[in-house]
Amino acid sequence: MKKVLWIGGIVVLGVVAVSAFTLVTMYLWNWLVPELFHGPLINFWQTLGLLVLSKILFSGFGKGGQRHNGQWRGYWKQKWHAMTPEEKEKFKMKMKEKWCYRPTDKESSTATD
Repeated sequence: MKKVLWIGGIVVLGVVAVSAFTLVTMYLWNWLVPELFHGPLINFWQTLGLLVLSKILFSGFGKGGQRHNGQWRGYWKQKWHAMTPEEKEKFKMKMKEKWCYRPTDKESSTATD
């Protein structure tokens, strides 16, 4: 009997959570999209449908992004261990330049002139 009540509570909690997320999304959509993009107002069921569609299109039904990260993690780990210390340092610098770029004082002053 306790197990049935526990499972029922989990199901009710799940329905409440999905409903709350859907309502928040619907209110945000109806607040922003018509004003910014002249889009339509949507109701609860349309919002739920959009959420399900976006889940299918962007992450599928599996484990989401974890499924792909595992393949790349092994690839890069193997590649990293095959590099020489000089290659590793060169790679780190390249990534730093690409993702952590901050203009120097001279560059930022010329950009504003």
